[in-house]
Amino acid sequence: MSACVPTRATDPSDSHRASHVHPPHSPPPTPPRRFRIASADVSASIAVFLIALPLSLGIALATGAPLQAGLVAAAVGGIVAGRLGGCPLQVSGPAAGLTVVTADLIHRYGWRTTCAITVLAGVVQLGLGCLRVARTALAVSPAIVHGMLAGIGVTIAVAQLHIVLGGTPQSSVLDNLRALPAQLARVQPAAVSVSALTLALLFLWPRIPGRAGDLLRRIPAALVAVAGATTAASLTGLTLPKVDLPSWSSHALAGLPEGPALGLVAAVLTTTLVCSVQSLLGAVAVDKLVAGRPDLLAARPGSGRGARVGRSDLDRELLGQGAANIVSGTLGGLPVAGVAVRSSANVQAGAVSRNSTMLHGVLVVIAALLMVPVLEFIPLASLAALVMAVGIQMVSLNHIRTVTRHREVLVYAVTTLGVVLFGVLEGVTLGIAVAVGVSLHRLTRTRITHHEREGVHHVHVRGQLTFLAVPRLSRALHLVPQGSAAVVELDGSFMDHAAFESLQDWQRTHTAQGGSVELTGRSPGTRIAEPSGAVDCRCRPWTAWRNHQCELPNPAPTPRPTPALSDAGDSSAPGETGGADGAGGTDGAGGPTRARETAGPAEPAEPTQPREPDGQGVQGGQGGPPASTGLLGSPGPGGHELARGISAFQRNTAPIVRGELARLAREGQQPTQLFLTCADSRLVTSMITSSGPGDLFVVRNVGNLVPLPGDESGDDSVAAAIEYAVDVLKVRSITVCGHSGCGAMQALLNSEPGGARTPLKRWLRHGLPSLERMADDSRSWAKLAGRAPADAVEQLCLTNVVQQLEHLSAHDSVARAMREGELELHGMYFHVGEAQAYLLTETEGDGLFDHVAAAADLPA
Repeated sequence: MSACVPTRATDPSDSHRASHVHPPHSPPPTPPRRFRIASADVSASIAVFLIALPLSLGIALATGAPLQAGLVAAAVGGIVAGRLGGCPLQVSGPAAGLTVVTADLIHRYGWRTTCAITVLAGVVQLGLGCLRVARTALAVSPAIVHGMLAGIGVTIAVAQLHIVLGGTPQSSVLDNLRALPAQLARVQPAAVSVSALTLALLFLWPRIPGRAGDLLRRIPAALVAVAGATTAASLTGLTLPKVDLPSWSSHALAGLPEGPALGLVAAVLTTTLVCSVQSLLGAVAVDKLVAGRPDLLAARPGSGRGARVGRSDLDRELLGQGAANIVSGTLGGLPVAGVAVRSSANVQAGAVSRNSTMLHGVLVVIAALLMVPVLEFIPLASLAALVMAVGIQMVSLNHIRTVTRHREVLVYAVTTLGVVLFGVLEGVTLGIAVAVGVSLHRLTRTRITHHEREGVHHVHVRGQLTFLAVPRLSRALHLVPQGSAAVVELDGSFMDHAAFESLQDWQRTHTAQGGSVELTGRSPGTRIAEPSGAVDCRCRPWTAWRNHQCELPNPAPTPRPTPALSDAGDSSAPGETGGADGAGGTDGAGGPTRARETAGPAEPAEPTQPREPDGQGVQGGQGGPPASTGLLGSPGPGGHELARGISAFQRNTAPIVRGELARLAREGQQPTQLFLTCADSRLVTSMITSSGPGDLFVVRNVGNLVPLPGDESGDDSVAAAIEYAVDVLKVRSITVCGHSGCGAMQALLNSEPGGARTPLKRWLRHGLPSLERMADDSRSWAKLAGRAPADAVEQLCLTNVVQQLEHLSAHDSVARAMREGELELHGMYFHVGEAQAYLLTETEGDGLFDHVAAAADLPA
């Protein structure tokens, strides 16, 4: 095989691009700015508009405000908050979470004063945004927020139930509940029929099956429900109260606030609280939705900028919401906040910028001016049913399960009942008080037990270890007899100074009297000094041995020359151990044995020296200390490191994962992924995939090679692993992962015909098709997104991933599973120096490897 790499013809487009490259030290030329609206933003704005129109009218009806006020708030929220806010894809407008607050304000102070309160709340939001305290709002317990929304939802649903039945709601939940029996006695059949039709369409429309359902579901269910009920009411001639939109010339604007000063201040604070918290939490939720859209995380081609839609600026979002509330209140609109339903629809409809939000506000303005005759056909009962459904959905079973799992159901329940019985501000205050009480109870409640098992005394501490628990800790520790073996299990995340000193003093005394003490179960970062002066390991599980800073220094062993093929199994840290788990694995160390350091960051490792072209190199043990006779008997330097690593696992990690491993031992492994990668010691599969026990079925070999069926020549280990994973474990996905600086690919490029047929050379013949593929001028090379491959080795690494995927699909079990739609194949490339993963995203030519963003997940 020739060692030279074929040169490629220059692409004419490259010379065209080169003519536009500016000098390296000059600023890039500023392109002419043109206002353009992407087609995706236009379609998304229409989808959001169709949802916002009926909901805005329904919320205005539920609050008792003029119906135009809902349209004003929707338009202002879209245009003003959309333009100025810090979350480009969040859609603002009248929100169901503000219904109870606004209805109470209108009942107490009248409409014009409510508008003034909205303006003042906007001014307060502007002040909070200028003080940059938006993040503080996120410190509120989620149980309180969910409880507040659930209480508001209950209040909305009970009130709108009266309109659904053909009556008029009362001013409070208790009054509505007391009036419900009388309302049931005089039900209006026409109102109930229209409401039932609205609810049926609202809940059944998203569940239409088949291809027809896929097309029909593009029309928002809320619009279909209201339009269907309106059409049915008009065709049947039902006599019902309908939407009444007076002339805009008579629309009431904000007036000077009238009422007791203390009450007005409380009203302004309540409105500010609900608007701000709902908007900020909505912005955080939109960030999570954006993370699932790779097109939004990627930069615009040729822009030189970061992602299209970055993370939300919460302080700017607060400023935008404040400006929107000032404008909405001044124009006689409802309070404005971020709306989860519309924001979710905006992201899912494909919006790519804030233009979709602003355009939806423009569409609301057009509808408010030109569609009044059409809107006045809508029955009020249909809008009430729509808002009642929204209120019911605000009581989320998922939220209840979450707070129950985190043992915060008491906070949730108290907040919900407080909002329902007393009001939003009072309910939130009660929720905060209960949350503080629960936190203090957990901080002071520590359970300490002592028992003896097989001659070993176990002291188990559950909870936070503070000075309040020191007397009980001391009593339990003194139950341990002198000279006995003791295990202290710390199951908590906090230990104050008093508890630390008490435990340390007892440990020193007990060991001085001939006893032994083992401390287990601590979270990383908590360490107790041993009496001998040694220090327990507090490093992360993936910290490299050479970077451990928690043990006494040992004499530096003699460094060994570094082979190019750093082939290792799934080691505790990148670059530490040698060996391989698959065919063709070497049995040499993956890197030099280095002196341990006790303070300061480790120096960068020297670059790996390439292996000689004939494949010969320093094998494990040559040039270094003699091989150890046993791991824990008379180990050499490498054995010491491995033994210490195992000991650190038993001490720190085993207590944490023991329960999960016990479950896996009972149930057996059920991985969904087969991960085939190189045996290079720098690739720690569990680290780069954030996986744990039972997640990945891993096959590792030199060069991440997949021999074609029939070419194994007696080594069926890879084929056997593939067959077992597909046919027995029923994995749903197989990923072939290459990496930068692969010694196998470098050896392929440097190999010459002839020479000794070493085991390494015999194994690397399975990579020759990758080299031939790269030399084929009729094929386009595999590419990396954003840059060209650094050199021929990296180009071969990318090409090899694509070639091995073809080899993989030639195996019978893989081909059969793919035909049946039960298996997917993925290509992956990991750049070690950048700590950056790339996924094969395009199959045209030899494919494009694109970045995996920080918030994206590996496809299943």
